[in-house]
Amino acid sequence: MLTIAALLLSAPTAWATEAKAEDAARIGCVPPGVWADGTGTAVEPVPLLRRIAEAPVVLLGEQHDKPDHHRWQLHTLAGLHALNPDLAIGMEMVPRRLQPVLDRWVAGELTESELLKETDWRAVWGFDPQFYLPILQFARLHRLPVVALNVERSLVSRTARNGWAAIPETDREGVGTPAPPTEEYRKRLNETLAAHDRSEARAAAPDDASNKAAQRFIEAQGVWDRAMAEKIAETRRATGRSVIGILGEGHVARRDGVPHQLADLGVGDAAVLLPWDVDRDCDELDGRIADAVFGLGPEREDAEPQRPKLGVQLDPAPEGITVGAVSSGSVAAAAGLRTGDRILVAAGMPVRAPADLVAVIRRQAPGTWLPLTIRRDGAEQELVAKFPMEGR
Repeated sequence: MLTIAALLLSAPTAWATEAKAEDAARIGCVPPGVWADGTGTAVEPVPLLRRIAEAPVVLLGEQHDKPDHHRWQLHTLAGLHALNPDLAIGMEMVPRRLQPVLDRWVAGELTESELLKETDWRAVWGFDPQFYLPILQFARLHRLPVVALNVERSLVSRTARNGWAAIPETDREGVGTPAPPTEEYRKRLNETLAAHDRSEARAAAPDDASNKAAQRFIEAQGVWDRAMAEKIAETRRATGRSVIGILGEGHVARRDGVPHQLADLGVGDAAVLLPWDVDRDCDELDGRIADAVFGLGPEREDAEPQRPKLGVQLDPAPEGITVGAVSSGSVAAAAGLRTGDRILVAAGMPVRAPADLVAVIRRQAPGTWLPLTIRRDGAEQELVAKFPMEGR
């Protein structure tokens, strides 16, 4: 078993260390292909993964639009499976109502196209299914249960608008009352809300109204985290399997979010692993960010088929499409998009979910312009994203 595990655990190193010599200057505190603890200190991979494989729950974080994050998840999953084949896989990407579809997929009853159609992947999740299909194929190959962790987006949105107490019991999808967030998590969520809603109207609102809106936002995030934690804990109790969670980093970092809710449910020793991009701020390695991180090299232009890229990252948010970050030198940066902007319309089409924006961008040909309507500081603005010609 050790030989198999060592072979699988070496796979991420192989693809992550292909960076050329000229990339060396960009390598940060966690070099590509290296596992490190939460302070950035390098650790041996096999002992680390042996220890992690014994955890009842392992949460693999991601930024949804980064291909290397998903490759890392697959390789890490394979390494853990070699050490502990008794696994289940929980996925944020799928709401609970679609569990029967996942069961049919694992049983071999659906093709890939049928799976995507029956889950309505583009509308329900929106991010490229090619990022996730290798994990789903791995699950089917090894007959590992795949668990739908999420709830409907509308439940989280209603909580953000009206508060959890206003949601009737019959509409809560079985989700219990979340444990109160840690003060650090509350602070980070308040900062996120401030970045997302910097409107003059909000700034002029009475303090009590502003505080109530912030409280509802935090409640909504708590409901989101609690829902996924409950399904993970339920799967662990019902099957005895170790549960590997595939979730956005915002739900797992610093043991807030889902790990915090798991602890309240009696699963206090969940492990958190994160991919670490080469240009990420080393100050984040504060010892609490994760149990371990894996260094990734610079994203290579030839690693993926050329597709139109706007160059924005969407932060986890209860509703709407909000820009969480803008990549330097990207189409979005050139267009003037900023962190906190809310994208309302793209090419004349309303944008209500990530799938809406992804679909519009996929239709953009090289050298074309994409008109965008955004809301910034309480006012709507028109921007134009200009996609470069091929080869530029």
